[in-house]
This record gives sequence, structure tokens and C-alpha cells, in this order.
Amino acid sequence: MTVDPAWVALSLVEFVGAKKLRALSVYFGGDLGAVLQADETALRRVPGIGPKIAASIRAIDLPSVAAALPRWQQAGIRVLTLADPVYPGTLRSLDDAPPTLFALGTWREIRSVAVVGTREPSPASVEAAHTLGFELARRGLQVISGLALGIDGAAHLGVLAYPSGITTAVLGAGILKIYPPQHRTLAQAVQGRGALLSETHPEAQPKASTLVARNRIISGLSAAVIVVQTEIDGGAMHAARRAFEQGRRVYVLDNPSSGNRALIESGATIITPDLQGFEE
Repeated sequence: MTVDPAWVALSLVEFVGAKKLRALSVYFGGDLGAVLQADETALRRVPGIGPKIAASIRAIDLPSVAAALPRWQQAGIRVLTLADPVYPGTLRSLDDAPPTLFALGTWREIRSVAVVGTREPSPASVEAAHTLGFELARRGLQVISGLALGIDGAAHLGVLAYPSGITTAVLGAGILKIYPPQHRTLAQAVQGRGALLSETHPEAQPKASTLVARNRIISGLSAAVIVVQTEIDGGAMHAARRAFEQGRRVYVLDNPSSGNRALIESGATIITPDLQGFEE
């Protein structure tokens, strides 16, 4: 379907999610061109639009985005807006859904489970993540993770070890800037069995805010989130918290890590790597 460059350009403004973009569209009568031409005073009349976001909207270079779109599409990227029927249905209902997703590969709308955890896992946790990926794939479930070192990578590899396994990676960097670079080969394999997804500019470098923000997408795409190993201040805790907020099931492996202990105390269900205790 035809992609509106103005929609994409507004989507790339930091802190403009689906809710704010809809509010802008409604306030300006559905005319996104009028949004881009509005002055700061008019923009700030829209609920949720403060001075920082207004200034970012005023700074949008629409011709640059319009020129980049065909280049991205030639690179195989599909630009999925909320109006696209291929946009993941599980994300649409979220207030903070990404207005636009950039995809490489094929997103499949099937029941999905996220597997997440630390970048520095124990050998036992690496094996557990691999087993979980394999077992979930064997049950016909898609595995969602973040392509990071450690648990994420092991989970993706577990899925790939099953001949018909499907897995999708949600990136915290641009889809043309695979991060970490050590996982470029893994990213290609994931793309062949599922999809790479990102809400950031396709050529953007990773940064802390986007690495954290992608956790709401990982949990939002999934019916459940499994935490393999994490400390209480680890990134996987963001995914678990968002899963609780989104009404997803949260599962955890029983190990001494501080994050795992905290999640168990918060009501997460304990399961084993071979999925004992897991409810589909």
C-alpha cells in the first residue's frame, strides 16, 4: 500500500507514539501536511505536545524522508503503518504502539511468546534459553526476542534449530544497522524464518532510550513473556514490567538472579526450560 511520507516523518519524532500522532491528526482535521506547517503555538494546543516535541516536529525534513522511502523499500524494507493490514494486530490496541514499523522478512500473525534475559548469562541459562526456543518452536509458537548477546541470541538459535521454527527480532537500532554487529549472521537467519522489526529510523545507531523502548514492542507482540535470567536492574525487567501492564502472562525460570527472585515475588509463574508449568 502507499505510504504517506508525512506519517513516517512524524513517526520518527522521539516520543510521538500512536496516541500523540492520532491526536495531531484529529486536531488538524486529518491533514498531516498542516501538522508539519503549523507553528509551535498551534502544535502545543494538541494534548501531549510540549515544547520539545513541537520543536522536533518543526525541524522535520519531509523531502529527506520522502526521498529515503524508495531507497529503504529497494533494500527490502516494508514500511508498516497502523493502516497497513500487515501491521501486527496485537500492537494496534496499545496506547504507545509504534505508529510505523520497519520490517525485513515476513511478519506472521501467529501466537507468539517472548524469551528475554541478560546479555551475560550463566552457561546453564544459555542452554535453558536455547531449549526454550526449540520447545516453543516445536509447539508451533513464534518466539520474539531482541537479538541481543546472551539470552536473546540463544533463544533465537534454539528456534532456528527446529526445522520449521519461526522467530522475530525487535531491534533497538535501525533495521539497516544491525546491533550488536556480532549478530549480523544471526539476523539474516532470523529474517529468513520470520522478521526483523524496528520503530527507529532505518539507519539509526542504537541508543539507550531506543533499546529500552523496544521492550514494550517485544511484550506487546507476545501472548506471554519468559524471563530466563536477569538482575533486578536488567533490561529484561523492562519487558516483564511492560508485559504485566499489557495484561500478558509473565513466566520466569527459577534461579538465584535478583530479577528472577523479584519477578517470582511479584506473581510471575515459574516454569522449566522444557515448558513444564507453561500454559499455551
